[in-house]
Amino acid sequence: MITVRPAAERGHANHGWLDSHHTFSFADYFDPKHVQFRSLRVLNEDKVAGGRGFGKHPHRDMEILTWVQSGTLEHADDLGNKRVLQPGELQAMSAGTGVVHSEYNPSITVPVHFFQIWILPDRKNIAPVYAQETFAAEQRKGRFQLLASPNGAAGSIPINADAKFSVIDLAHGQSASYPVAAGRGVWVQVASGEVDLNGRKLSAGDGAAIEDESALQLKSLRDAQVLLFDVQ
Repeated sequence: MITVRPAAERGHANHGWLDSHHTFSFADYFDPKHVQFRSLRVLNEDKVAGGRGFGKHPHRDMEILTWVQSGTLEHADDLGNKRVLQPGELQAMSAGTGVVHSEYNPSITVPVHFFQIWILPDRKNIAPVYAQETFAAEQRKGRFQLLASPNGAAGSIPINADAKFSVIDLAHGQSASYPVAAGRGVWVQVASGEVDLNGRKLSAGDGAAIEDESALQLKSLRDAQVLLFDVQ
């Protein structure tokens, strides 16, 4: 079964400096039909104006991933990390017992466009962990590149959740498949471009929940980047 979540039906908040679309319930946006997908709790697509960002705020007991589409995002936390995140880099933070951090767009003129992802952890009250890795673009051209997983398989970042996060770049007309293990659920989010997913057309901003399917078949109708979450 494939259930499409159209881009236009997502929650939306525009604060001027922040333009945010919420796939699932978040902050002031609540939809009882779209609270989460299995352990995938938050999937926000954010655009932050130059020189603006999120001041210091706390998190705990959540796996937080950040994937930048364009621009740069500066991260600082009370663990002593201060890093700049660029396209092609994944930031992963196990909030565990608690972490306080901030995120800013260091450019005054160029907006930053990114996805903020929260996944429910397998264990609570663990020591906070921060990781950031660069993933070669060539390795996701026409195939799924694993970026985060429970055991750090294939050079991915280990996370405290039974979930896998992958990204694929598809040129126009290119196809790829993804096997779905029994009992697993998959969420697909189109970050850019346009694809055919098992006979359904999805454009940038559209998402889809996949359950009780043995495989996914993707074909690009226009150059596309697709995010994939394989969750318990």
